Amino acid sequence: MKRILIIGIGAGNPDYITMQAVKALNRTDVFFLMDKGQSKDKLIDLRREICETYITEPGYRFVEADCPERVRGDIDYTTAVQDLNRDKQHTFERMINEEMADGEVGAFLAWGDPALYDSTIRILQAILASGRCTFEFEVIPGITSVQALAAQHKVPLNRIGRSIEITTGRRLAAGQASDADTLVVMLDAEDSYRTVADQDLDIYWGAYLGTPDEILISGKVSEVAEEIERVRKAARVANGWIMDTYLLRKP
Repeated sequence: MKRILIIGIGAGNPDYITMQAVKALNRTDVFFLMDKGQSKDKLIDLRREICETYITEPGYRFVEADCPERVRGDIDYTTAVQDLNRDKQHTFERMINEEMADGEVGAFLAWGDPALYDSTIRILQAILASGRCTFEFEVIPGITSVQALAAQHKVPLNRIGRSIEITTGRRLAAGQASDADTLVVMLDAEDSYRTVADQDLDIYWGAYLGTPDEILISGKVSEVAEEIERVRKAARVANGWIMDTYLLRKP
């Protein structure tokens, strides 16, 4: 029987790797890497660096495949994501069938934690449900960008007796109603924090968390929104991509 590991590798700092993840890395025969283009080579390089740092015995190998892209523009977001995951399913299925022998262990290295805004678990479940591929799989949790953000800003995620909600920039921009004391926003491609600049909210923003390119900004949304937008645009141009997360909190 083939076995697949989904290993959470944290938010970008190789030191975020847990001991459970280190043990999982050392059990793996083949690592599956999804190539998202030249601008995101750093993401592939970090995965290779983590393997070189923590794996004690040679003999493991990498298998790379081009990562399908989500269709953007005038298309329903949910439909676009479902189509993307279907395309990824075909790619994952092919790699597992063609690049693994029976009894081997394969691994997908998931940025952050596999259970938070990552589709690898859903994709593997869909492959098993299709019946075209047979394997067992395990999930190894990792440190999320949400945890890294709070740590780098030196703030707790929750306040005593208060609620936390994790949402997306898309929902925030659409006017999502929430009575949560703390709102963590991820996957914001449109600077949606600007939509709440008229509210009395503090923001703790971070990009490339845990990496040498890390950027942190905090303050009243009304006072730092323009700075975040300017820095964010410049960082995207410089790196070709950006991954950022922020926390909104009532004072």
